[in-house]
Amino acid sequence: MSEATSPERMLAILEMFEKERRPLSLKELSDYCRIPPSTCHNLVHTLLRHSYLYQTGQRKDIYPTRRLYDMGATILANDQILQRLLPAMEQLRDATRETVILGKRQKDRIVYLEVLESPEVIRYSARAGDTKPLHSTCIGKTILSTLKTEEVRRVLEEHPPLQVTPNTITGFDRLMADLDRGRARGYFTTHGENVADVTALAVPISVNNELFGLAVAGPSHRVDASLERISRALKDAQENLLQQGISGSG
Repeated sequence: MSEATSPERMLAILEMFEKERRPLSLKELSDYCRIPPSTCHNLVHTLLRHSYLYQTGQRKDIYPTRRLYDMGATILANDQILQRLLPAMEQLRDATRETVILGKRQKDRIVYLEVLESPEVIRYSARAGDTKPLHSTCIGKTILSTLKTEEVRRVLEEHPPLQVTPNTITGFDRLMADLDRGRARGYFTTHGENVADVTALAVPISVNNELFGLAVAGPSHRVDASLERISRALKDAQENLLQQGISGSG
């Protein structure tokens, strides 16, 4: 963390509260975030001055105020993309009883923009803001499927695919064949390729000429047994969005 920029260090401080879930002292923040004490002091006092943090208890430990929550809630409530897609995502989650994810490409990764977790006790869990590889996720495959063969080759050469699990497809020819199968059936899958024992399906969604992936993910034993039903629900959601003026392709 010593070479991190000031914005990165400030984010590290805020994320440390999420990790520790308790008030922290300046020394703890400096140690945990690996930020020099003087720099940590300046950053914390900036956040205190702007009311993102407050001092609590006799030790004058520090903890975030509700301002962060209110800011995040306001920003989220005015996300025009989510406003358009959230009703369809909720219906899809209820129809499949599995976790539903909206994702988008961000350089060589997929970033999760929204995650609606399954109501089942045993489920696939993720969080908005998580980033995942392109080659080992169904949303990533959805994005790669819209690229020309040479573009896919270039992406994989610039960012060599890692063997995330024993089932991860890393070879170019195998991955291209898998993308071809996905195009033919109308959705893209992963079977334990990014998370062991998790199967996921995704379709492309285009909003304002921007490509997104809409996915359903859950434990392989449950999703594999209901693959036809879940894939039909996913494609129905894509079709319903298309009828609302949201395209189902890139």
